Amino acid sequence: MENYVPFLVSHWRTVGLISVSIAAGVALGQLNQTHERAANKSQRVHTNSSIKAKQVKRESAIEQINEIEDDDEQSLEDQDVLPILFQYEKPSEADSIRRSEEFYLRMNQRRSVREISSDPVALEVIENIIKTGGTSPSGAHTEPWTFVVVSNLEMKQQIRQIIEAEEEINYKQRMGDVWVQDLQPVGTTWVKEYLTEAPWLILIFKQVHGFKRNGQKKIHYYNEISVSIATGFLLAAIQEAGLVTVTTTPLNCGPSIRVLLGRPVNEKLLLLLPVGYPKVGATVPDFKRKPLHDIMVHYQ
Repeated sequence: MENYVPFLVSHWRTVGLISVSIAAGVALGQLNQTHERAANKSQRVHTNSSIKAKQVKRESAIEQINEIEDDDEQSLEDQDVLPILFQYEKPSEADSIRRSEEFYLRMNQRRSVREISSDPVALEVIENIIKTGGTSPSGAHTEPWTFVVVSNLEMKQQIRQIIEAEEEINYKQRMGDVWVQDLQPVGTTWVKEYLTEAPWLILIFKQVHGFKRNGQKKIHYYNEISVSIATGFLLAAIQEAGLVTVTTTPLNCGPSIRVLLGRPVNEKLLLLLPVGYPKVGATVPDFKRKPLHDIMVHYQ
């Protein structure tokens, strides 16, 4: 050791630099190993996550395929959907113009009438109106509607009680001042005499889903849009039959009315139409409809 001391004394700068370099190299090596271990761990986690994600996607795809196959089997089981010849006779241009204008003129007389007479309306008329609603298009032809027709006075009274109780809360608490003010020209309040005075109530339920023969849920595509379109058909049919109605949306009443009517849980109340003849001397607001140029955009 004594032999090395003169050397260390003479070359201490060189020895120190070498020592520092060695220490730095060791530390850098350890740091690289740490980074490599972290990178390997991250890669393993990413790989496992990718594998799990692929497994989930694969399982989801398999479930979707099974659902589609189930729906296809159910559709084929329910009915033989074979193409048939579309029965159609093309009208002349003049006849088409005439028919479209006549229909428009009749529909333009349609108004929302709240003063409805208790004069009886034949059941056959109501049945024809409902059948017309049933001709409406629907997503994947699921026909997701149920039209509940009520003429029983006691049941109409119970429906009115449920609706008026909720409507009073709506007007006083839920709707807000702006909404209530916007309804003032219409003259409507939470009191709904037409619910018991009209000879018929048509309650329109949307079927959120259906059921297959094995009891499993059957998808009803675009159920609310489909039922809304069917309601338009009903309104046209009511007008064509010489009757009146007012489209009502009984807010927060659906569950109670569904229970009252004994409807299944997959049905949700969407709209209610009181139907009958107008009272003698019935009045309506003097509203004007938008002109054609405000509702139609034509690209040539």
